[in-house]
Amino acid sequence: MGDTDKKRKMNPKVIDIPFNSRNKYQASVHQDAEGKHLLVMKGAPEIVFAKCETILVDGEDVMIDETTRKGFREACEKLAGMGQRVLAFVDLHLDSSKFPPGYDFSTDDEEPNFPLDKLRFVGLLSMIDPPKASVPDAVAKCRSAGIKVIMVTGDHPITAQAIAKEVGIISSKNVLIIFDSLTPIPNSPQPGVSACVPGYVMTDWEEADLDKLIRSFTEIVFARTSPQQKLFIVEGYQRAGNVVAVTGDGVNDSPALKKADIGVAMGIAGSEVSKEAADMILLDDNFATIVTGVEEGRLIFDNLKKSIVYTLTSNIPEILPFLTWVVLGIPLPLSTVAILLIDLGTDMLPAISLAYENAELDIMERAPRDTHDRLVNHRLIFLAYGIVGITQAAAGFFVYAVIMASYGWMPNRLLFIKAEWEDEYNNNLEDSWGQEWSYGQRMMLQQTCNGAYFLAIVQVQWADVIISKTRMLSIFQQGMKNNVLNFAIIFETVLAAAVIYTPYVPQFIGIYPLAPEWWIPA
Repeated sequence: MGDTDKKRKMNPKVIDIPFNSRNKYQASVHQDAEGKHLLVMKGAPEIVFAKCETILVDGEDVMIDETTRKGFREACEKLAGMGQRVLAFVDLHLDSSKFPPGYDFSTDDEEPNFPLDKLRFVGLLSMIDPPKASVPDAVAKCRSAGIKVIMVTGDHPITAQAIAKEVGIISSKNVLIIFDSLTPIPNSPQPGVSACVPGYVMTDWEEADLDKLIRSFTEIVFARTSPQQKLFIVEGYQRAGNVVAVTGDGVNDSPALKKADIGVAMGIAGSEVSKEAADMILLDDNFATIVTGVEEGRLIFDNLKKSIVYTLTSNIPEILPFLTWVVLGIPLPLSTVAILLIDLGTDMLPAISLAYENAELDIMERAPRDTHDRLVNHRLIFLAYGIVGITQAAAGFFVYAVIMASYGWMPNRLLFIKAEWEDEYNNNLEDSWGQEWSYGQRMMLQQTCNGAYFLAIVQVQWADVIISKTRMLSIFQQGMKNNVLNFAIIFETVLAAAVIYTPYVPQFIGIYPLAPEWWIPA
């Protein structure tokens, strides 16, 4: 080939037609030292070859016939079938009498003022641009996570389907249909069948045609697509009720990136236009990073739900003591200061520790959640309040009733006794067995019950935080590997014991130190 820089200087470019997705070729005119002009063109083989009249064979121009066309198609299909990107190269020596030195070449009109047909075919060039090694595994993870991966490319259909099979977008065991203008669109789902649809087939399609295609095939590759068709495809999948993410790096991808629910631009190879149109930018240009992002997003969503459930559950055992105190008139089971201690003390670290929980083993095997699902929904509320919260309240009232009964106050005796119980001048209130209690004795017993109720909530929260560790799997599958959570359980237990048994502290929060045996029913 020689010194390319020297050749370029000797054959300066006179005019250029840049590549675009509509023409699918790039052309330029160069002038040699003698003032003669040479048109050169490269682009999509089927587009460029259609403009040729002759072919260069062993240094001679030969007219293109059917045999040549057949050989050209076979060569393209062989190279494309190997997953290689193929470019065709053609040229034309312009007539010096029509295009003398200094000729004013122009592309301002609809058609340039120099010929773009009856060219000479020079040859094909194929390039291997292999997918990153991590892509097949990422596509497999997407499949297991219920994420459908659709390939939309400007490559030749045969190249596109070969690459799609290589990375797992199309199953190799499936029957593959490469559409042409005469291929009918099925009216029903086609299990075990994949489709490759070139852009020219979709030229006159209506929305209903694309919708029918999407319903019929789960594995689709779109090849030789234009920017308008990419946008058309995105809109079609959105009409089908999908949340659509689009990746792209060029200006031609910008409309689809903008329309998608999540536009993902390439940070290294991406154009500034595509980055501005996108919602997020991949700094490493790696498809596998998107899958990692999906997994992290699911983990964050899971852990937020776990933390919210854990935090909400203690509301029920905190509210019910006051409701029963007001409605049933029983001695107050839990003091207000103890409630603050639960919310701001013993519950704080376990709730935070759930943010450090590792992903559950099946996190990338679940179907995507419904778009109408919310972080806090009716199922979460029912679990927090209707199941775990009621269970915690039952545990608190159980130990409250056991301690009261052990000192002679049976449950039926406690009903509607609030006024007499809290009367500081009543020092001879009888219990169920006729024993008389002074006001000070009654307050000491009530504070003991408050301490036991507080301890019961702390103990039940042990189980609650372990329950909240997983949303789908068993704790035996997930294990207790979250050391922050393990420390949090120990911390809240030590804090509860310190509050109950540290001298002078209990009296400030309305509780009385418990006998060790009351830890068991609590």
